[in-house]
Parts: sequence; C-alpha cells; structure tokens
Amino acid sequence: MIYRMLALNIDGTLVDSAGKLHKSTKEAISYVQNKGICVTLVTSRNYASARKVAKALKLKALFVSHQGAYIANADDQPVYVKRINEDLTYEITRFLESFSCQIRLVHEKFSLANKLQLNNNLLAKAIFTSGDPLGYSHQFVTDLSDSLADTPVAPPKIEAYFESEQDLEDARLALKAMFTEVKAEANDGFRLDIVPSDVSKLSGLLYICDQLGISCREVVAIGDSQDDIPFIEAAGLGVAMGNAPYEVKRAADWVTRAVGEHGVAYMVKEHFRKQHPIEFLKKMNIIK
Repeated sequence: MIYRMLALNIDGTLVDSAGKLHKSTKEAISYVQNKGICVTLVTSRNYASARKVAKALKLKALFVSHQGAYIANADDQPVYVKRINEDLTYEITRFLESFSCQIRLVHEKFSLANKLQLNNNLLAKAIFTSGDPLGYSHQFVTDLSDSLADTPVAPPKIEAYFESEQDLEDARLALKAMFTEVKAEANDGFRLDIVPSDVSKLSGLLYICDQLGISCREVVAIGDSQDDIPFIEAAGLGVAMGNAPYEVKRAADWVTRAVGEHGVAYMVKEHFRKQHPIEFLKKMNIIK
C-alpha cells in the first residue's frame, strides 16, 4: 500500500510527559515530508499549543486541534471552526459549578477558568505542562458563570477537572442527558472534555483528507489515547504507541516503541524508507 499522509497525536505520541520533542522525531518528520508525504496533527490541544508544535516540525498542512472543533494551518488561517454557543456555554458552566471541579473554557486565543483550587491542582498542572506559547492568555475568575453573564464566550471546547472519578462519571452522564448539542468524554487525569456533538479527531482527519483528495486507506495514523482509537481504526495503517493503553493497542494494526524510546521515528524508519517519493510514483503513473 502507498501512503500519502501521516497523522499524529501530540501528547504521548510526538512529545513526552515533559513536553519534549526529540531531535530524532523532528528528523523523521522532515524525512517523510521530503518524500512528499503530507504530515498533519490530530490533537485535543488548543490551536495555539498545536500551532507551536506544527511550527517546530515545519508543517505546512492543515491540522486538527480542540479535538476536531478547530482546523487551521500554522499561519492562523482556520478553515473549519465549530463552537459551543454562548448560551450553551453558560448553561454547561452553571451545571458544572454544582460539582467540586475546575472548569476551563478553551478558546483558540485564550483560556478562561474558575479559581477553585483542587487538592491535586489538576488545572494548574494541565496549563503549565501543555506547551502553550507565551502569547496564549490564561485568565482566572472567581465566579465563572457571572463572568460569562457579563462577557459571553463561545469556545470550541470546555474542560472540567475533577478530584473524584465518581463525580466525573456523574457529570458525564448528566451532560449526556441534558445537552444533545455537545458530547462529554472522559480523558486522562480525571478530565472531562466537552465539545460539539458532531466533532471528533476522526471527523477532523476526514475533513482534511477530503480537502486534499486523500482516502483514509492512504493514511498512517499514530496515537496513544482512548480518543485516538476511532482515527487509528479508520486509517489504512493504524499505529499505537508502546506507552498506549491496551485498548488502543488492540485497535491498532501495528504497535511501535514508546514515546520515550522515539516510537514515531522508529515507525517512520520501518515503514516509509521502502516507499518511493510521491513525485516519483506519479511520474511512473503508479499513483495520480
């Protein structure tokens, strides 16, 4: 099979828990791009944070951020944006305030959060390890719903950080029953991600494929998280990182090394070194 796109999650795939992007990974991405392979990112990170990684890798293609709700290139040119409208954002925030949780509205230009301090300070850890550039503002307010009443916000994504797994599950089930316009999915670290109901990492990847005239069977997708499973399963070659949970590995066609063992670079060397450059394949009329 000839592959024309490489789609990559960021956290736990391209970068480790310290946010480090290894030199061997950069070199592998450059190697693939020189062969004419389109490289894209598919991440739950906000646009500003994903853009920082895209620039570090010198990516020119569109990429998926906010878990599919915001698609743009590194030059800040969005082509697809799906937001949680202002009224719904207010209603969801009011509901979440009934729990002991930290709430973060994740806009592409800034984040807005309540000042509630959980014992394990999950939100602070998430913010200061997310790799956001300096220009991305983090604002904290005492009463988030009151702030939204005065200044409405329509973010592509809302995050809620809980201390208790039971509280997280109770909130997830209640949101599912109350709001059909959004979906709430549990993520790592007792985090609930809330996005418009019709977006996902997979929908974002399919949008980019459609824009470029590339089919899913021509995509190599690499990820490590539960929310990566749909796009790993849909790809022509779905790859799980060695550090991924068992469910992700089971969904994949191939398992590479862990992120700390430079799994992306290893996979690229194993699978793309045998593939001729795309331009050569076109000249030989092997592909159009």
